[in-house]
Amino acid sequence: MLINKVTDLIGYTDDAIRAKIKKGVWLAGIHWIKAPDGRLMFNLEAIQKWAERKV
Repeated sequence: MLINKVTDLIGYTDDAIRAKIKKGVWLAGIHWIKAPDGRLMFNLEAIQKWAERKV
């Protein structure tokens, strides 16, 4: 799923999503991957599990 769809579905802004990637909150290969064309693709199921985890 591309970043624009993720922003629509979960309510985080593009900047907030990129900050989570940069800070290592969302992990490469789990929450997102970089496609061969360089675009970021997101795993919505993994992101939902991350959001539901108890702290």
